[in-house]
Amino acid sequence: MNTIVQRCALIGAMSFAATSAFAHHPSTGGSTGTSGPINVISATTLEQGQGAAAVLFELIKLGALGNDSLETLAGNHIHAHSIDRIVSPSVVLAYGLLNDLTVSVRLPHVNREDIREGHHAHVHGVGAVNEVEERGNSSGIGDLTFLGQYRFLNNRGSGTEAALLLGIKTPTGRTNKIDVNGEIFEAEFQPGSGSWDGLFGLAFSQRLGAVSIHASGLYTLVTEGIQETDLGDRLHYGVAVSYRLGNAATQAPMYAGAHHQHGSHAHHEEAPTPDLAVDLILELNGEWSAKQEVGGVMDNNSGGHTLYISPGIRFAYDNLSAFASVGIPVVNDLNGFQSEPEWRLFTGVATAF
Repeated sequence: MNTIVQRCALIGAMSFAATSAFAHHPSTGGSTGTSGPINVISATTLEQGQGAAAVLFELIKLGALGNDSLETLAGNHIHAHSIDRIVSPSVVLAYGLLNDLTVSVRLPHVNREDIREGHHAHVHGVGAVNEVEERGNSSGIGDLTFLGQYRFLNNRGSGTEAALLLGIKTPTGRTNKIDVNGEIFEAEFQPGSGSWDGLFGLAFSQRLGAVSIHASGLYTLVTEGIQETDLGDRLHYGVAVSYRLGNAATQAPMYAGAHHQHGSHAHHEEAPTPDLAVDLILELNGEWSAKQEVGGVMDNNSGGHTLYISPGIRFAYDNLSAFASVGIPVVNDLNGFQSEPEWRLFTGVATAF
């Protein structure tokens, strides 16, 4: 039997915003359970006593700024930098404390590759010199994030669910990484931020047989961390439509493991499921970030808004699930001069227990 379809009821809180700083950090993650979204958070929670674990992988390819551009900006006294890509694997655990309350924890490893910066200097006897500094890569354990998901609406008849999201990001990540020249990286390039950040949001799910519709928003209230740096508040939001192939219309997760009351006695009924479940998913995923501040001074080359269109697919068999989603930006409205996202890959595997 396909136990992950029956038991792992859309672990919507399993992958969430775990790091900070808009264009140079991994984005929010998504569901790793059954029929539902990938990047958007589902309102479905685990049943009491059920658990799940996942290994996730995210790659963001950025449009790196060329050396000529960095030198020109430096000549205009604009301190810009470039990053080629961000690679971030992570591990996630989730547990159902109650039927309507799931807690999740995520620990990422953050890798930023090919960091370059433009510099302007005045050299005696030479004059103004504009050059590009190759700083190499920054890699290390990121900040640990906890998220609680409380489902306050669960109408089995209409298939409607809604949940409140509350969490906290803790300053457990590395904050002392140095570049190839022996200089410490600025806060925005460090794997950890050194700040305690609060997370809060809402998730909504509507199931219509083989089709499900989801929407979520998760806001991160960022505080000042290392190097007197506030990396800027963030908002991750999105909507998703999921379609289960085959004869799964009556086997959506909201029907799985339903408790039916007859008089004073309750019994547990598990709906039959196919051996292999396949979901096709289409999402719109938005990411907004405020400008960062360093020592009280605002960085005009930070923050902004990106909107992705993200087709994806999920396979579920027995107690295992695997998914992949590719995000293509349809809006890239970043502030100042930054490396803009070109595409994003988000994939992972999960198991229910």
